[in-house]
Parts: sequence; structure tokens; C-alpha cells
Amino acid sequence: MAAARLATRQSGLLRGALTLRHSGVTAVSRPMSTAPSPKTLPSFSMQGKVCMVTGAARGLGYEFCRAFVSSGCTSLAVVDLKDEEAKSAAAELKTFAQATNSDAADAINIIGIECDVSSEHAVQKAYAEIMDTFGRIDSVVASAGIVENYSAFDYPFDRIKKLYDINVHGAFFTAREAARNMIPQGGGSIVLVASMSANIVNIPQPQTPYNASKAAVKHMASSLAVEWAKKGVRVNVLSPGYMLTKLTRTILAHDTELKKTWESLTPMGKMGEPEDLAGAIVFLSSDASSFMTGSEIRVDGGYCVI
Repeated sequence: MAAARLATRQSGLLRGALTLRHSGVTAVSRPMSTAPSPKTLPSFSMQGKVCMVTGAARGLGYEFCRAFVSSGCTSLAVVDLKDEEAKSAAAELKTFAQATNSDAADAINIIGIECDVSSEHAVQKAYAEIMDTFGRIDSVVASAGIVENYSAFDYPFDRIKKLYDINVHGAFFTAREAARNMIPQGGGSIVLVASMSANIVNIPQPQTPYNASKAAVKHMASSLAVEWAKKGVRVNVLSPGYMLTKLTRTILAHDTELKKTWESLTPMGKMGEPEDLAGAIVFLSSDASSFMTGSEIRVDGGYCVI
């Protein structure tokens, strides 16, 4: 009997709905529920900050730029060795920014700057252009770097010098000019990109000068952090592990055994994706890490703990 009453009631409701439809009356439907927008701490936002990334036309540097844009940055300098590549990357990032920050599309200003970071003069010129364009600089990432694999006996000196000029001197020039412009405005954040190689010796590939250069970058950050701490400039280090950038994928496509070796030595059993660094770079560059300086964040799948 209860089932019959339920069926009768449902039938009556259906007839009522049909009557409303045919009589020309439009029933007001309840709006579809939408998922709430993601929430995060406001201190992680890069909105209103002027950012600069070196080595930004490709690889990890480019991913750092995307992370800043995704976190609300609309003022960004994309710095790389070749002018055409820097400007091309800047154009791509501007399109991405317009789609990501559509409500602030009119405020988006992303520029590409040619700069050889191993040249102090070139770095100073790049900062001059940034200051002329934006009037300030808040967050800088020194990401430009190279790596080569030669045994210690066979490593050509001119290649060692070039590696140090880019990885070590370039990081120093980038950090020093950043601080010179940040201190008068009250401070800022500098992130030097080192590597897990600053902490361990990679195998099986021989790369002694690279490992030593990244150890130098790590200690450089600690030293600069102490020197500038009371002036409002924070200096920290991001040390990636093995990351599957486009270049790395190309190399490993021809050496699958090396990829297996790297994965087997990583406790998580895999290599990282460039996107895995997004949270760390935003944390270090934003106000979320405002009481953090002279520190290192390793994103290496656990490689350095064994």
C-alpha cells in the first residue's frame, strides 16, 4: 500500500509539472551547484610582485615563470642568453598569463631580456631595463646554469671556466644586483637554484666541476643571507633532483639504462616533473617564507637521504 501511495504521489507531481509546462508557466529551476574555488594562504600570492628569472626561456626557468604567473604575478622579466628566445618565451608566458589572470589582463607586462649572466656588465644592464620598466624588483630566481660530463682527467679547462662563469659567477652577479635594487625599497627575495649535487656525488656520470659549482652556490646563498639579513633581503636555495625537462627527456631517450639507474637510486623510484618544483619556488619567493633565509629546499624524491 505504501508503494502504491508513493507511485500515486509521483504521478500527481509529474502531471502537475506537465500542466505548468503546457500552460506557458516557466518553473524557476534551482541553480546547479558549483565547486568552491581553491583556497590558499594569501601570503603565497605573487600578485603585485615584480619577478625576474634567469635562464627562463626553457627548462626549469620557464617552469618557474609559469608558477609565478599561476600564483598571480603580472609583472615578470624573462631573462636568457639569446634575445630572440627570451622574447619568444615572454610572449608565450603573456598568453598564458592572460588566460590564467583574465581579471587582470590589462595589468600584465611580461618582457624578455637578453643577458649573459657570466658578464657583470650584462647583468647590470638587464636590471637597469627591469627598473626602468617596472620601477622595482621583488623576487629574483637565479636559474641559469649548465652541466657537462667529463672525467676529471679529461675535462678541458676552458669548459671548466665557462661552467664556473655561468653557474657561480652568474649567480653571484644576479644576486648582488638584485640586492642593490631591493635594499633601497625595503627588501625582497632571492632564490639561487643549486642542485642536489651540492650535497651528494652523482653517479654514474662524472661531473666534478658541476657538483663543486652547485656546492659553491649553496654556500654563497648562506653567506649572502647573513650579510643582507638585516637589510630585508632574503636569500635561499632551491636544489632539484633529477627532473624530466625536455632536454633531459631527449638525452635519456638515447640512454634508457641511465634513466633506470637514476630512478633506482631515487627512493621514490622515479624522476621528478618540472611542475614538482612550482610549490617550492613560489614558497621561497613569496611572503609565505618571510622568516626564512639562508636555507635550502631539496626536491629530489629522497635521493639525498640515503
